[in-house]
Amino acid sequence: MPAERSTNQSVDRALSVLTLFTSNSPSLRVSDVASGLGLGVSTASRLLATLEESGFLRKNSKSQRYELGQQIISLGGVALNNEPIYRNSRAVTQRLAWELGLGANVAVRQGKVLRYLQNVEGPMAPKSYTLLGQTNPLHATGMGKALMLDLSASDREALLGPDDLPAYTTNTIVSHSDLEVELQRSSERGYCTEINELALGRACIAAPIRDFTGKVVAAISLSGALSAINLTEKETELARIIIEAADTISVASGYLSPQPQHR
Repeated sequence: MPAERSTNQSVDRALSVLTLFTSNSPSLRVSDVASGLGLGVSTASRLLATLEESGFLRKNSKSQRYELGQQIISLGGVALNNEPIYRNSRAVTQRLAWELGLGANVAVRQGKVLRYLQNVEGPMAPKSYTLLGQTNPLHATGMGKALMLDLSASDREALLGPDDLPAYTTNTIVSHSDLEVELQRSSERGYCTEINELALGRACIAAPIRDFTGKVVAAISLSGALSAINLTEKETELARIIIEAADTISVASGYLSPQPQHR
């Protein structure tokens, strides 16, 4: 029906407006929205005004640009608090960041990227921003590798694509064969590492989190500057810590560790 189609179109357009706001584009002009969605300036202006009135956007009085509003934060909080992995991992990540001084993070996989559910920074890994809700590639991060551990080689290639993987530094693993070697080694030892692969001067160590079926549903990591995390000297110790943390969250998520077979 015409009225229903018009309503659906308005909802689709409003949602499309919100998706234009990213960490790289946190504020937008009316013309940015118009060009980004292929709309007229007057239509874009009306959409922005409606979203501002409902609290999903706010208009900066100085720059006259639109930014995401408080209502988005409220909805994000509701979504996080309704996410079992977030609830089960919150105390664990806070404790790790406090005790070790490093960044403690939890992420889930969405398609070919990871999305952060937790990002707690210790005093040796300070940031003026949060990674919460942001995404990163799977192949160039410790958590991303951990999230792919229970996939088959063919599933991983289908997920990431058959071509060489994007390089973020000269240390990024870009070939599927090299990635398979790395993931096999990670699977055998129970944790993944990443050193200078996503960004120079940074490193992390990560382990998979499993649900009651034994499936990998999330990953947890410790991260920081190379000098702070110091995997050269501390890898064994940090591996034990991150595996124990992952196991704690997994058990809280209903996972039962495989029982040894008695003969």
